[in-house]
Amino acid sequence: MAAPKEAAVGPLVGAVVQGTNSTRFLVFNSKTAELLCHHQVELTQEYPKEGWVEQDPKEILQSVYECIARTCEKLVEVNIDISNIKAIGVSNQRETTVVWDKLSGDPLYNAVVWLDLRTQSTVEILSKKIPGNNNFVKSKTGLPLSTYFSAVKLRWLLDNVTKVQKAVEEGRALFGTIDSWLIWSLTGGVNGGVHCTDVTNASRTMLFNIHSLEWDKELCDFFDIPMEILPKVWSSSEVYGQMKSGVLEGVPISGCLGDQSAALVGQMCFQEGQAKNTYGTGCFLLCNTGRKRVFSEHGLLTTVAYKLGKDKPVCYALEGSVAIAGAVIRWLRDNLEIVSTSDEIETLAREAGTSYGCYFVPAFSGLYAPYWEPSARGIICGLTQFTNKCHIAFAALEAVCFQTREILDAMNRDCGIPLSHLQVDGGMTNNKILMQLQADILHIPVIKSVMPETTALGAAMAAGAAEGVGVWSLEPEDLTAVMMERFEPQIQATESEIRYCTWKKAVMKSMGWVTAQSPDCGDPSIFSSLPLGFFIVSSMIMLIGARHLSGLLD
Repeated sequence: MAAPKEAAVGPLVGAVVQGTNSTRFLVFNSKTAELLCHHQVELTQEYPKEGWVEQDPKEILQSVYECIARTCEKLVEVNIDISNIKAIGVSNQRETTVVWDKLSGDPLYNAVVWLDLRTQSTVEILSKKIPGNNNFVKSKTGLPLSTYFSAVKLRWLLDNVTKVQKAVEEGRALFGTIDSWLIWSLTGGVNGGVHCTDVTNASRTMLFNIHSLEWDKELCDFFDIPMEILPKVWSSSEVYGQMKSGVLEGVPISGCLGDQSAALVGQMCFQEGQAKNTYGTGCFLLCNTGRKRVFSEHGLLTTVAYKLGKDKPVCYALEGSVAIAGAVIRWLRDNLEIVSTSDEIETLAREAGTSYGCYFVPAFSGLYAPYWEPSARGIICGLTQFTNKCHIAFAALEAVCFQTREILDAMNRDCGIPLSHLQVDGGMTNNKILMQLQADILHIPVIKSVMPETTALGAAMAAGAAEGVGVWSLEPEDLTAVMMERFEPQIQATESEIRYCTWKKAVMKSMGWVTAQSPDCGDPSIFSSLPLGFFIVSSMIMLIGARHLSGLLD
């Protein structure tokens, strides 16, 4: 018990990490960046229809309260005074969209998750309104028109949910990404809750001008979204308000970053050209471009990296987004039941040692960067009679690495200077087979932080450094060096290229499966236009075939 007491000398900072699959609360020593304690709660996801992904905002909020309470209980058990927690940072899954009633505090619909595909027809309708020679949406936001971002999700809610429509008409509706919902609720909710977001989350909505750092009227008019329901935009590091209930009542919430920006800060990628890749539900590679807005010609996004103080400069990043990374492991566990725990995937993959020519394209939500192809769907190809679950497990891990390679190639072309190594973080980096595969497929070293909770660390750094808190210095000479583990490529570059080329071939086969215009062959309504004779002849053929088969069996 003595070690935790000694580690707790100096102010502490807490970090809420609200992810797609779970919520965590973590407490760090602001002087050493040491993680002292944490608690995690897994979340449920709802799939009301094919391609729809939702979560209960109340469950998300309750999970935050539970994680804070349990973490504080654990600290007390080891004699750490929770009054030393001087600030709280918030990091969140980005793009996930919530609309709630500011008078009752109740969500007006489930949170529509970033992975959700229901807005594909909305995207197709809107894309026809953009002049071919003047994509003002991308030039203002740095984003392609896609189901991924919040504006089209909000547009769907306004078009399809009566409770949302009525609340907007009556001036009761508030919109926000998960950070806004949490901060508003934690700072009082209906009793004076602060309705805000930070520049990193705002930049993922497709309503935010990344040049002026303001909500853009032309964009709001294009999506037909009332500006009065939008949160106020703040920097990523300032006091937004205080906790109004629970064991940490009165503690300021003073940091807010979208999860990938938080990881960039936690990896201390503060210099132009530094990059990190986070392996979570999806996979996100960000390269710091400093104060320059670099617009990609190879399918990447231009986004706000961070603004660490209201009077501090904004920094930008190039980002490559992969929809499905860790989610493929969860799919193998929950849908195919190949494994009973996510950790078993490494054991299966090690047993196989190869995919035996099997390739897995997990395009469950279409393909994000660099393709932005919503018509793609997941495929497993190259199967033979020898293929077993071990090979499929290996192919799933390879898929994460191949998708990262595609993004890295695009980033190298956009930046002009190829990355010499890749810094990585996220839960999946505990998988040593995955990390070695990644180094082999990229053919550059992969460098993993020994402390994988860099997203939480980034949120804590932003909170602790805020004006009025000032317990965490972001000066280069004060930043704690992070211990790293290094993975070197162990295969020939030619072998890496052959495997990568075969992967690209599999990706091409995954595309074009779904279009909004094409009828679903499973939809009985497509038969309504067929002539009666079609059904009579079909029935006769089936009857004759059945009698013939019966004779053969007799």
